[in-house]
Amino acid sequence: MMKKLKVFVLVSLFFITAILFGQQKEAFIDNVMKEAYGNSQLEQLGYELLDEIGPRLVGSSKMKTAHDWAVTKFNDWGITASNQQYGVWRGWDRGISHIDLVEPRIKSLEGMQLAWSAATPKNGITAEAITLPGNIQDSLSFAKWLPSVKGKFVLVSMPQKTGRPDYNWEEFATPESFEKMKADRTSQTTAWNENLNNSGYSSRTIDEALEKAGAVGIVQSNWSKGFGVNKIFGARVKKVPTVDVSLEDYGLVYRLAENGKKPKIRVVAASKELGVMPTFNTIARIEGTEKPEEYIILSAHFDSWDGGSGATDNGTGTITMMEVARILKKYYPNPKRTIIVGLWGSEEQGLNGSRSFVHDNPDIVENIQAVFNQDNGTGRVSSINGQGFLHSYDFLGRWLRQVPEDIRKHIETTYPGSPSGGGSDHSSFVSQSAPAFMMSSLNWSYFNYTWHTNKDTYDKIVFDELKNNVALIEIMTYLASEDAEKT
Repeated sequence: MMKKLKVFVLVSLFFITAILFGQQKEAFIDNVMKEAYGNSQLEQLGYELLDEIGPRLVGSSKMKTAHDWAVTKFNDWGITASNQQYGVWRGWDRGISHIDLVEPRIKSLEGMQLAWSAATPKNGITAEAITLPGNIQDSLSFAKWLPSVKGKFVLVSMPQKTGRPDYNWEEFATPESFEKMKADRTSQTTAWNENLNNSGYSSRTIDEALEKAGAVGIVQSNWSKGFGVNKIFGARVKKVPTVDVSLEDYGLVYRLAENGKKPKIRVVAASKELGVMPTFNTIARIEGTEKPEEYIILSAHFDSWDGGSGATDNGTGTITMMEVARILKKYYPNPKRTIIVGLWGSEEQGLNGSRSFVHDNPDIVENIQAVFNQDNGTGRVSSINGQGFLHSYDFLGRWLRQVPEDIRKHIETTYPGSPSGGGSDHSSFVSQSAPAFMMSSLNWSYFNYTWHTNKDTYDKIVFDELKNNVALIEIMTYLASEDAEKT
């Protein structure tokens, strides 16, 4: 009789516990949905980070300003946070860029210096702009030509035949005209690459050869296949300025040079070398109560290239994870497992911040319940890949089934999936067998228009999509923390 009573009590406790957890879960999800959509702080966070602070190039003073801003925000929300140094980088701050065509006519050109570009003198540099030879026979003939660059700007990019993206041609051109344009472009690109190869240099090494030969600057145009948009990366030389000019203006100068008009341009590129600067990750923690030595990590890289303000790469991921932490602290202040927010530095140069964290914290990596990483634009999460973990469906599937249908219905899953090739910070964890997952977003023309471009700015953010992601990651984090099982 006593044995039956004990079994009855245990079964009753199990069901009561399940009912109580179900009620707590429903209350939490209800609070999250109301807070995420009705009291969102995303717009304000985005304004402060992207408009006030701006881009976050590793080694720049603005990168450190952003780290300090994030720590202050977390502390204001009652979340412990600090900046943890992991290394050093070449310090450099961007100043103004001004590029003008001064002969044979006057026109201000759209462009900017590349990251880590050498500065010009205060009044700038005015010089003729020339093209590379159009018919390079071999490396010896190119070596004979090289002295002619002394005192000149050199145009090193292939001029584009059209500034219209393919979708524009496809909509308006005849099929025959569209196919002809693509064939002409392919032929031009092949010829350009073969000609450059004949010089003995590549697009990555030619700049240094021109600098050594006495060129006063490098002019490029790294078109991103969209209207008015260019990729902005780093300079490959240290002594002379490197500037990127819009497709439209680059083509103008190139055609003038090609037709023997000897165009002159004036470049003013102000920048400041800062010496060797420390690099940081911003780490915030909400300590667990029952299993404090098991971890959920909310992951986003904090740094950016600096052609725009780094809005969708990766300001969106950053403010999403910060907003998730804010709401967790408000409605789930005592999680079962410890929740860490990792805002990583220097992702753009090779996942440096997250790889250092993984290297320096093996005990954390060994006991990760899940890493949720976001790093590909402003869109709502549309796919989750199991990253090759054999049983990823068992836990990710279990958590996703409890996410509201309005959010869940947009997400495609792949189990067990394949490990990522290293494109974002979750890869640092996956490489050490920790269950880390990219919360992959809808494209929103990301790769052409905002990824590493001069147009990656606040106005490209779709905040309703981010609110969706906040709610999703919030709920997934809660369920991962409360799960009775270790992944």
